[in-house]
Amino acid sequence: MTIKVGDSIPSMKLMQGTSEGPKEISTDEIFKGKKVVLFAVPGAFTPTCSAKHLPGFVQNAAAFKAKGVDSIVCLAVNDAFVMGAWGKDQGTADNVIMLADGSAAFTKALGLELDLLARGMGVRSQRFALVAVDGKVTHLAVEPPGGFDVSKAESLLAAV
Repeated sequence: MTIKVGDSIPSMKLMQGTSEGPKEISTDEIFKGKKVVLFAVPGAFTPTCSAKHLPGFVQNAAAFKAKGVDSIVCLAVNDAFVMGAWGKDQGTADNVIMLADGSAAFTKALGLELDLLARGMGVRSQRFALVAVDGKVTHLAVEPPGGFDVSKAESLLAAV
């Protein structure tokens, strides 16, 4: 079952790449008492994700903060080392929190996994974005396969 507006973000652990190495972080720590924009991509360093999706959130970080967003989170079914390297490559600095869902457990809990086994990429995340206030989903935008419209930064700015 796919998460929907009004649902709570599941309480789970994710990994964050830091200068000291991978660090575990809970979804409660990320979402509790905050307004958060989370967007997910099928994979770090992939074409649309690197050329458009992540850069849009980096470029619009100040506009999100001006609308009361406490954190912008990028999620992918990759490991924390890859997400840390991708964030460094994309210049996310403190603007976007790069989180790894290496085994896709969180993505599956949201019901937003994408089976790319036939393409040699394993189970990944669908391309989506959501807004959560104090851990409750207030907006959810899931792209159709191959799409890039409803989950881009500019579309989410209108939803926060």
